[in-house]
Amino acid sequence: MNLEHFLADDQLNKKQILDLITLARDIKQQPEKYNQVLAGKSVAMIFEKPSLRTHVSFDIGIKKLGGHALYLGQQNGKLGERERVSDYAKNLSCYADAIVARVFNNSSIEQLAQHGSIPVINALCDKYHPCQALADFVTLAENFSDLSTVKLAYIGDANNVSNSLMLMAAIVGVDFTLVCPEGYGPEDKMFNKALKYSQDSGSKLLLTTDITALGPQDALYTDTWISMGDNTNVTDVLTTFKPYQVNHKLMAKTGASIVMHCQPAHLEEEITTELFDSEMSVAFQSAENRMWAQNAVLVSILAD
Repeated sequence: MNLEHFLADDQLNKKQILDLITLARDIKQQPEKYNQVLAGKSVAMIFEKPSLRTHVSFDIGIKKLGGHALYLGQQNGKLGERERVSDYAKNLSCYADAIVARVFNNSSIEQLAQHGSIPVINALCDKYHPCQALADFVTLAENFSDLSTVKLAYIGDANNVSNSLMLMAAIVGVDFTLVCPEGYGPEDKMFNKALKYSQDSGSKLLLTTDITALGPQDALYTDTWISMGDNTNVTDVLTTFKPYQVNHKLMAKTGASIVMHCQPAHLEEEITTELFDSEMSVAFQSAENRMWAQNAVLVSILAD
C-alpha cells in the first residue's frame, strides 16, 4: 500500500485504514523486520505546539525504522509569519524525504502538501488528529476481535480528536456516538460528512446532548474539556461539562469494558483519577500505539 500523504482521515478508504491497522500491529509484534525500512531517509518534524507523545513517538519510531528525525520547534515561529508556508515546504523538500507537522491550522497542513514535493503527515491540527485516531483504532483492534461489531462513544467537547475518531469510525463501519453539551458539538459540515460515510459503510452515527440517553457501549472515549490555546472561561466550562464526566458509574451504566483518552488527562474533570488509573483504562496502550500506528504510515509512505 502506497500513500502519497496522511493529511486527514477522510482521505483514506476503508481498506487503506484496515491495512494500516494490520501493518501497525505487525510492526509492533516484529519490529526487527522493519528496522532498516527507512535507512537513509530523513523526516523533518515541524512543531508549532508543545508535545510529549507526538514528539517522542515520532522521533523514536523513525529511529526504530532506521531513519533520521529532525525536530523543528517553536524557535521558527508560527508557519506563515517568518516566511510563507509555500517557501517553508519547498525548502524542506530540498533536504528531507517527508514532513511531519503538528500545527495550529489545517490550512498549514494543506499548503505544505500542496507546495512541497515530499509526503506530509498531519501530526495534529485544529480540524484533525488522524495519527491519534489510527492509534486508537489499533488499540480497539487489540481489545476486540471484530472491529465491525464495536460500539464507541466519545463524550465531551467536539474537537480535532473526536472529528478524526468520528470519520474513521464511519469509514470502517464502527458504530459511533458523540455526546456533547449544547453548543459544543461538531461543525455541521464535519458531522454531515461523517454521516454520509456511515451510511455508505452501514454503521450507526448518533449525535446527542443527553448523556442519560447513552446506550450500551464497548468503549468510552473522552478528552480535555479545554483544548490547548483555548481562552474559554475555565469556570464556565467546568460547570457546563460536569455532568459529562466519564467515571465508573458511567462505565457500569453503558457496559463499556475499556475507557480511552488521548492525554494529557485533566483528572477529576473529564475523567476521574480512579478510572484513569484502573485496569479499564487503555490510555497508555493507545499512547504506545501512537508510535506503531505512525510507523505504519511512515512505512506505507516512504518504504521502497
